[in-house]
Amino acid sequence: MIPVVTKILYATDLSENAKHSFGYAATLSDRCGATITVLHVLEELPPSTVMQVKTLMGDQWWQENMARSRQHIVDDIRQRLATFCDQVEREHAACFFRVADILVTEGHPVSTILKTAVDNGHDLIVMGAHGHSRFQEALMGSTARRVVRRSPVPVLTVRLPRKGTESP
Repeated sequence: MIPVVTKILYATDLSENAKHSFGYAATLSDRCGATITVLHVLEELPPSTVMQVKTLMGDQWWQENMARSRQHIVDDIRQRLATFCDQVEREHAACFFRVADILVTEGHPVSTILKTAVDNGHDLIVMGAHGHSRFQEALMGSTARRVVRRSPVPVLTVRLPRKGTESP
């Protein structure tokens, strides 16, 4: 049976590697006729830190600051998508990928990515892989590695090309 990909979850940490992996999500979107949901997870601060900031600055300041941060990230993602689309249109007749939604949430990145993929019926997760050394990965693991290990949904991880090699 050939799998049908109609919904792609693109998880981004807004790094250069994540930007590179978006090209793969866009290509798959075009080839499969799939929509892309962009997900950025703001890592939760420890509760003690949140309480200290709220005590110092006030709960209202905290809520307003978090809302501004989320909106700033959404605006940044939208701008990056527009820039990517402009670059693609120079080479192709039209921008060929479809972004269905941009989600910015707070939580544990691995759990949030997995929950979002399952709850929203995504057929594929696309994300960058940072390529830490074996020692670093053995000590702490990477978000991509943990998503791959735990995901019931297929995951495409993309590394940045090595310097001096052409990207696909």
